[in-house]
Amino acid sequence: MANSFVHIELTTPDTAKAKSFYGKLFNWTFTDNDMGGGMVYTTFSAGEGPGGGMMSMPGAPTQWLVYVGVDDIHAATAKAKSLGATIIRDSMEVPNMGWFTILNDPTGAMVAIWQPKTS
Repeated sequence: MANSFVHIELTTPDTAKAKSFYGKLFNWTFTDNDMGGGMVYTTFSAGEGPGGGMMSMPGAPTQWLVYVGVDDIHAATAKAKSLGATIIRDSMEVPNMGWFTILNDPTGAMVAIWQPKTS
């Protein structure tokens, strides 16, 4: 399916507590990834469907953020903006992975778009 959900991410002040809760509730498995500078990004496998990640981000609200896949991050960002979106974080590269943009839709809901890096 084009433009499907591809990643789901949780920002939380307590990743250990979140891992314990979701691991017990859904039997998710987790991998902690050292991103440098003291940041740890925890990925999880949810079985079928998209997996995701979680991280502690001081000052950010505790919330889930969904990522929708796109073919061209810059074109999709421009189109979202032309349709009334407010860009929260403009296109940013995740080294060796791809690019993302975070935006609020015209109703105020937050969503991210993701373009994976191709070989």
